[in-house]
Amino acid sequence: MTNQIFASLALAGLISVSSAAIADEDKTVTVFKTPWCGCCKVWTDAVENAGYHVLVKDMEDLSDIKKQAGIPEDMEACHTAVIGGDRKYIVEGHVPLEAIDKMMSERPDIRGIVAPGMPQGSLGMGNDPDAKYTVFSLSLKSSDEPQPYMKTGQ
Repeated sequence: MTNQIFASLALAGLISVSSAAIADEDKTVTVFKTPWCGCCKVWTDAVENAGYHVLVKDMEDLSDIKKQAGIPEDMEACHTAVIGGDRKYIVEGHVPLEAIDKMMSERPDIRGIVAPGMPQGSLGMGNDPDAKYTVFSLSLKSSDEPQPYMKTGQ
């Protein structure tokens, strides 16, 4: 199912990463966002400053991207990203760098991670290290409930 999601995104021409142009595909983050969202820009800048290669795809409507990625409606946020080379993960919303780094180093058998909504104090929303919110993991089975992956501000 996950490979079908990413194949759909790739076939739609939404993900185009040249392995010759990018040495480490695992450090490539393709971000789908609206062109007028300032907090998404702050998040993408922070991800890029952390050493990731960021490709931004501005779109006026992200509903098809979220649907293809299998993001539950109650877990949606203002932007959706895809990270990785051979093994791709979804990163939905203002997920902190620590959670992205953890996922990419541990390589869990999940579809991705989500910071639902726009948590105050999250990366892009004030970046307060004491902000308390939960990052959830999405199972490979879209019918499974999201599970807590990391709690911030603890």
